[in-house]
Amino acid sequence: MSNVRNITIEGARIIFRNFAGKESKYNAAGRRNFGVCIDNEDAEALIEEGWNVKFLKAREEGEEPQAYLSVRVNYEVIPPAVYMVTRKKKTLMTEKNIATLDNADIENVDLVINPRFWTDNNGERKITAYLKTAYFTIQEDAFYDKYAKYDEPDNSQDSDEIPFE
Repeated sequence: MSNVRNITIEGARIIFRNFAGKESKYNAAGRRNFGVCIDNEDAEALIEEGWNVKFLKAREEGEEPQAYLSVRVNYEVIPPAVYMVTRKKKTLMTEKNIATLDNADIENVDLVINPRFWTDNNGERKITAYLKTAYFTIQEDAFYDKYAKYDEPDNSQDSDEIPFE
């Protein structure tokens, strides 16, 4: 288990977004996380390494269950490098604004997942998946280009002039 490495996924499919850390039946208050779907072939190797791979029930008869990892997003010890990307801008997401991703129209996700080791009550060594790095490309709407110029820093706030009368 000591040779377990980070998991890098390009074009990831994410599920169960909870970047705000909202309390629910399946989530403690303040625990930010999401699920990332894993190919079933990769899931077997990850399970052998000790990752906590879970499976969604098949939606239709004859379909295979979908493997996924629950990934924690924790800013307490080593904050993850999470970026929201548009055609013209890359924004570092902080603990204060990362909840924006819960309702964003996400076009693409590239991420790096870091293993964190722990021992359960039976002395068995386990791995929890933590987000290390992520780039969330946001689908832009029809008006993005029209209003993108307003994303530029406004230096007029330092002025004593009133912008309107």
